Amino acid sequence: MKMHVVTLFLAFLWILASFVPRAMADDATEKIKRGWYWYEVAPPEPPEEENEVQKPEEQTQAPIPSLKDYSYEQLWNLHPDNFQTLLTAIQKKAVQSLSVEDVTAYYVIQDIARRKALAFSNVASYVIQKHPELSTQSDYPITTPGVAARIRQQAEEIEAVIRQAKSDYALIYFYSPSCQYCYEQNKILRFFIRKYGWDIRAIDITQDTLTAQKFGVRNVPTLIAMYRNSEEKLPISVGVSSLSEIEKRLHQGIRLLRGDLRPESYSLFDFQKGSAFDVLAPLEQENHPIKQ
Repeated sequence: MKMHVVTLFLAFLWILASFVPRAMADDATEKIKRGWYWYEVAPPEPPEEENEVQKPEEQTQAPIPSLKDYSYEQLWNLHPDNFQTLLTAIQKKAVQSLSVEDVTAYYVIQDIARRKALAFSNVASYVIQKHPELSTQSDYPITTPGVAARIRQQAEEIEAVIRQAKSDYALIYFYSPSCQYCYEQNKILRFFIRKYGWDIRAIDITQDTLTAQKFGVRNVPTLIAMYRNSEEKLPISVGVSSLSEIEKRLHQGIRLLRGDLRPESYSLFDFQKGSAFDVLAPLEQENHPIKQ
């Protein structure tokens, strides 16, 4: 019985202890409210705002460079990025001060840059002479006889490819009777037909709108090459194009459609295979310098 009374007494104390702080807090809050309402207690002051404008940190100016800090050998062997940074700094220093000494220093470092460029050009000439396969001189000559030979080879190849392909390919020509550009293109295409004997199917987009929509034609004149044995097609020109431009694009398109070319070699001629203009040649050459 005594133990039961003691247990009840301890439980009462625990409940009382939990309510006393809450009651004290509520009473204190009520007093503060009453003090604010009746001007008996001053409300707490709001925290002070920092109104002072913080001054930006002063930037430490980098020391102005001077050529006196370097030997000529150090300047000659300086990394190009560091050399460019130094050259720019000395240039700005010369423009700012306009002193004879600083302007002279700028032209001194410019002279070093010029000599370094000349040295690179000399080494490059030696490398190209030692490894002619890295040069385009033999594949793209710039002398008058060489240019004439290159143009002749290109023209012969273009004409041969177009003539051989006339039985497997056809051209679809979209035009409009009211299109003045089409009038000029018509004359060029008539000359193309006389030269190569190709069949060209002319489609008036004002009469045959379904075919124009099928090929996605929105502008005239438009010329599209079709491979007779498949659905493959390739736009050749949109707008007025010269005969030479039509021949060049048709030559490239035919070779691409029949698998002779890959897109990354789209401008390559047959006679240029294995040359400096063949982007895939290094992958196939065992004697390429990078593989040695």
